[in-house]
Amino acid sequence: MATDYLWFEGIPFPSYVQSVETLKFLRDEFVVQDGDVITFSYPKSGSHWMFEILSLIHSKGDPRWVQSVAIWDRSPWLETEIGYENVKNQKYPRMYSSHLPIQLAPKSFFNSKAKVIYLMRNPRDILISGYYFYQVLKLVKSPESFEQYFELFLQGNAPFGSWFDHIRGWLSMKGKENVFIISYEELHQDLKGSIERLSQFLGKKLSPEELNSVLKHISFQVMKDNKMSNLSIVPDEVINHSKGGIMRKGITGDWKNHFTVAQSEAFDKIYQEKMVGLPRGLFL
Repeated sequence: MATDYLWFEGIPFPSYVQSVETLKFLRDEFVVQDGDVITFSYPKSGSHWMFEILSLIHSKGDPRWVQSVAIWDRSPWLETEIGYENVKNQKYPRMYSSHLPIQLAPKSFFNSKAKVIYLMRNPRDILISGYYFYQVLKLVKSPESFEQYFELFLQGNAPFGSWFDHIRGWLSMKGKENVFIISYEELHQDLKGSIERLSQFLGKKLSPEELNSVLKHISFQVMKDNKMSNLSIVPDEVINHSKGGIMRKGITGDWKNHFTVAQSEAFDKIYQEKMVGLPRGLFL
C-alpha cells in the first residue's frame, strides 16, 4: 500500500526505502569494497537499461544470466531492505545500484577504488517517465494529476528530491579516474561506442562477437519480452500490471508530447537558474 514519503536531510524518500536509520548507516558505516561497481542515478534516468548493459558486459554477451536471474538480484538497490541483504550476500566483485544523492552516498566510497557509473538523462523526459511510473508503482503515493507532479518535480519534492541538486552533486565527480558519467541520450545516439567505452572502463574487453551479442540483447523489445528484466514477475501488490508495466517507450524527447508551451517555458526558466556553472548546452 502506498504511503507518504520518508523525509531525511530535507529529501523525500519513497516508502520502500527502509528508514532514517538505514540511510544514516549507508552513509556513515556501509563499507564499499575496491572491486565494487555501483550505478548511481536519479530515478527514471534509464537505470534498468544500464543494468542490462552491465550484466551483459559482465557475462561477455552470454544472455543466460539476464534470462535466468531477476534484474534486481543482478544489481540490487542498496537503499532497500531486500537490496541491501542481496548486496551483503553478493560474491566479490559486487555490482549494485542506488538513487542516493552524493551527500548521502556511502562515505567509504570516496576513499575506495570502487567504480561508479553515473547515469543522467534529460530531466524533462525523467519527469514524464516518473509521472507514469508512479501511477503504476503501488508503493508510492500517485500524483493526483500531471500538473501536480510537474510542480512537485520543479520544487524538488518528487521521490529522492531535486534532480537539479542530484546531478550537480554527482557531476562534481567528473574527471575522477573511477567515475564514469554517461547520459541516456548518449546511449541512444551511439550505443556501440558507449558499450565499448563502458567495457574499457570496467576492464572487460569484448570480442566483436561478444559486443554484437550485447547489442542484440539490450534492445528495448528484447528487454520488454524478458520477464527477468521487465518486472512482470513483481507481485501485483507492488506494481499495477494492468496499466502496462514499467517499460513504456524507451525513447528520447517524449516530453514534447506532454508539456504545454507554458510548462516548457516554466521548466526552462527554473533550469537556467539551477544549472548555472554546469556545461553549456547540457539538456537544453
